[in-house]
Amino acid sequence: MREILSRLRAAGGGLRAAISRDESNGDQLATDGGTTVTTAGDDTLRKSLPVEWELVESAPFWLPPVLLAGFFVYGAIAWNFLLSLTDYNGLGGATYANFDFSMYARMLNDGAFWHAAQNTVVLLVVFTVLCLALGLLVAILIDQNIRFENSFRTIYLLPMSLSFVVTATMWAWVYNARSGVFNQLLRLFNLEGLLVGLLRPAGVNAEVIQWLSWNTTALAAVIFALIWQFSGYAMVVFLAGLRAIPQAHYEAARVDGATTVRMYMRVIIPQLRASAVSASVVLMVFALKAFDFIYALRGSQPGANMDILATMMYRVAFDSLQWAYGSAIAIVLFALALLVIGPYLYSEYRRGEL
Repeated sequence: MREILSRLRAAGGGLRAAISRDESNGDQLATDGGTTVTTAGDDTLRKSLPVEWELVESAPFWLPPVLLAGFFVYGAIAWNFLLSLTDYNGLGGATYANFDFSMYARMLNDGAFWHAAQNTVVLLVVFTVLCLALGLLVAILIDQNIRFENSFRTIYLLPMSLSFVVTATMWAWVYNARSGVFNQLLRLFNLEGLLVGLLRPAGVNAEVIQWLSWNTTALAAVIFALIWQFSGYAMVVFLAGLRAIPQAHYEAARVDGATTVRMYMRVIIPQLRASAVSASVVLMVFALKAFDFIYALRGSQPGANMDILATMMYRVAFDSLQWAYGSAIAIVLFALALLVIGPYLYSEYRRGEL
């Protein structure tokens, strides 16, 4: 009897020791008789699992959104591309028996397409550059520890919260030839006649500036309104970048005798490259989505001088019922968007951020 009790005590002591070692190290297990064996810890076991198994385990979380996006987004893009290879006109069913690139060949010979593409590129570049410049300037001014900083930042960012439709309606009032704010101010300072002479297109007889109709002002009016709406975004991005720069950099530049302008040009602004790149990509996406603004401002017939690829695509597909040609224009617009976003995504992938 005593021998049995002593064996039980020995087994219990070994079990307690094994449990304590397992709690401290996570790699000891007890066996019968009080002995212990060393096993791999949870971390080692987890690391030994193949990546494919982790992918399968997490499938309930990522598979549904991937399937939905694949069907409604990428599936729609693929169907749109197939549609552009047909002659579908929106009536009946599309014929997928014979595919060709006749719509793309037509596009190359269409002067209206090239004019809309030119307007799109001008809008993309000018809007983005001016937004970045204005946003950087305002961010530097706000970064000087001014009073009511939060109020100024909120006011400047507020237009971005408005929809394109609201913004377009407001600017339609501002640009109105008879009672718009711009022309009223020009009349107040006796400048309307001077600007009419400078901006009026050849062959046009008008005494007031037609901001949204003249080929000399139509696209500029759109760009100005969009800058008003979205330059606040660039300001916020640059302000965050400025706040991330250590104060030691400012102090070192001042000790070296650099003027304020030289300090920002040589020391501070070069460190905002990442902020500028990320803001540029977002602003260019906003520019490509300017269809809402132009459609609310002028409808589906904005005129050749305000026409961009998005408005032309809508007009061709839904007004003229040339769905195949409209789909081809949409594919070109999609390729332009990839050209804008692709390099940024690739650089982020190379840096390990994606």
